[in-house]
Amino acid sequence: MKKISLLGATGSIGIQTVDILLNNPESFQLVALSSGKNIEKTREIISQLNPELVSVQDEQDAVELAKEFPQIHFTFGAKGLVEVATHPDSTVLVNAVLGSVGLESTLAAIRMSKTIAIANKETLVTAGHLVMAEAKKYNAPILPVDSEHSALFQSMNGENPKQIERLILTASGGSFRDKTREELKNVTVKDALNHPNWSMGAKITIDSATMMNKGLEVIEANVLFDMPFDRIDVLLHKESIIHSLVEYHDTSVIAQLGTPDMRVPIQYALSYPDRLPLVEGTRLDLAKIGQLNFREVDFDRFRALKLAYDAGRAGGTMLTAMNAANEAAVGLFLQEKITFLQIEEIIEQIMNNHHNILAPDLETILHVDTETRKSVESMVK
Repeated sequence: MKKISLLGATGSIGIQTVDILLNNPESFQLVALSSGKNIEKTREIISQLNPELVSVQDEQDAVELAKEFPQIHFTFGAKGLVEVATHPDSTVLVNAVLGSVGLESTLAAIRMSKTIAIANKETLVTAGHLVMAEAKKYNAPILPVDSEHSALFQSMNGENPKQIERLILTASGGSFRDKTREELKNVTVKDALNHPNWSMGAKITIDSATMMNKGLEVIEANVLFDMPFDRIDVLLHKESIIHSLVEYHDTSVIAQLGTPDMRVPIQYALSYPDRLPLVEGTRLDLAKIGQLNFREVDFDRFRALKLAYDAGRAGGTMLTAMNAANEAAVGLFLQEKITFLQIEEIIEQIMNNHHNILAPDLETILHVDTETRKSVESMVK
C-alpha cells in the first residue's frame, strides 16, 4: 500500500490520478490533497477517498469545508501546499499543479526523501538544477508523469545511459498543426482549445497549440536525463501513438507505444517498478490504425519551440523568465486580451530584455518569476 499526497487534485492530471486511486484501493491510499477553487470537485474527491489533510486556495473555503468534514484537517494557500507535500504518512508526492507554484512544496517533499511523481513541467523548467541536486542529496526518486518522459524512461529501462545517442520527443502539433502562420492571425480561444488527440487543461492545450508545451518537455528531458539539447529532437507525429523514442549508439531505436491515455503514465509512475492493469483502458490495435505519420518540425512555423530551445541553452534565470512570460501570456490570451500570435511575441520580447543569472538560488528564481509576470501585464495596459 503506497500512501499518496496529491497536489492539484481537481485539474486534468489530478482527476485522472483520483480515477486510478479509486480503481486500485488495495494498492494506493490518498492521505493528503490540494485543490484550487473548484470546491464542488474537491467535495466529491473528499467523499470518495477520505484524505486526512486537504488544502484549498482560499481561507474562507477551508473554513466552510471544515464545517462539512470535521474529521479532516483543512489548510490553505502556499503554506497548505507545503503541508500536503510533506504529510508525514505519505511516501509518494504527485505534483499535478499548474505553473511554478509547485516548486517550493516539491523541494520540501524531496528533503523528506519522498518519491516524486512529477507532472508539473514548470518546476523542472524553472528550477531543474535545484530539484535534481536536492533529489540526489536526499535520495528522492523523480519519476516522470508526462507521457513523453514516461515513454523515454520506459525505453531506457535496463539500458546503459552512456550508450544513448539521442532522445526523440514526439509531438501531435496541437490544434493548429496544419495551419500556416498567416492562418493563425485570427484564431480564437475556442479554436485553440480544440485539441485533436488529448483531453487536457486549458493552459496545457494552448501550450500544445503554440508548441511551447513541447519546448518545456525538451527542457524537462535535459533536466531529467542529463542530455544535451543538441541530442534532443522533436518529431511531429499526429496520431500520438508513439509517445517518444530513444536511439542508441548501435542505431537501435526503442520506443514506447500506446493509445493516447494519460492514465497510463500516471499509473506507471505510481506503481513503478510494477505494472497494474488499467481499468477501462483501450488496447492498441496497429492493424486497425493502418499507418503512422511523421515529419520534421519547422522552427519558423513553431516559433515558441525555438524560443524554448534558446532558453534551455542559455540556462539560468532565462528559463524562469521564458516560463513566466509564457504562463502570463497564455493567461492573457485565454482572457482574450491578446491574440494567439502575441503569445510568442511577448515571450521573445521578455527574453530579449532579460539579464540572465546563471545557477540562481530559489529566492532569485521566485523574484524573477514575479517580476516577469508584472512586466507582461504592463505590456497590455
